[in-house]
Amino acid sequence: MRWYLKALGTRKIIEFLLLIIFVVFFFAPLLNLVVLAFSGKWNYPDLLPHMWSLKWWTFVFQQDDIAHSISLSFMIATIVTVASIIICVPAAYAFARIRFPLSRFFLFSFLLTHAFPKMGLYVSIAVLFYKLGLMNTLLGVVLIHMINVLMYMTWIPSAAFRNVHVAQEESARDVGASYFRVFRSITLPMAMPGIIVASIFTFLSSLDEAQGTFLVGIPNYKTMPIVMYSIISDYPSSAGAVFSIILTAPSIILLYAAQRFVSANALSSGFQIK
Repeated sequence: MRWYLKALGTRKIIEFLLLIIFVVFFFAPLLNLVVLAFSGKWNYPDLLPHMWSLKWWTFVFQQDDIAHSISLSFMIATIVTVASIIICVPAAYAFARIRFPLSRFFLFSFLLTHAFPKMGLYVSIAVLFYKLGLMNTLLGVVLIHMINVLMYMTWIPSAAFRNVHVAQEESARDVGASYFRVFRSITLPMAMPGIIVASIFTFLSSLDEAQGTFLVGIPNYKTMPIVMYSIISDYPSSAGAVFSIILTAPSIILLYAAQRFVSANALSSGFQIK
């Protein structure tokens, strides 16, 4: 018994140390980012800055293209999310409820945008967009963002629809409800958490997209990531830290909201082909 208790205590200590390592690995870069953004003077190898200041926040927001890039990024992300919901959610319902030839192949094909290096894919798309006159247009930027989020908006909602038992829908139809009424009152509300999580991932992915926007949207469409790269390369790291916080804050807020809707197990089921 003593041996067992000793082994159990050793296991708990190891698990605690692993947790500490994970927390340090995950939060240390974020903490360093926050300290760097509010530092006035910080010399290596000092642990903390000699002076705290908001001058880099003032500097960033005084740049002419900062406010425009922020509003443009949120506008494009909103358009991409709404358009993806309109186009992909019906397709996800079809994958979940309708058996048709090569359905699994078509569902798997949405992974292709994440299976290869994105730059090569974006270059091929840019050549096509050039022939179609979509270069340096809002429509071209929205389309290349949507290509990058198709997997989220098909796999996760499809799993959510599959988790709605067919017996519940059949019971409603047995008492006289129409197909549209069943979908509106039963299927859609029960699948809504998965759709919301997919929408959040889509919004964040669009907000963070830089390579496709750079190839298709430059010079008129400079989103937050593109402007951030220019600030990091041309100005001190403190200015880049400020802009990184501005870019990261929506991700933290929306991901926190996502975990309130769907558990990790339910979310992971969205990446399983059945």
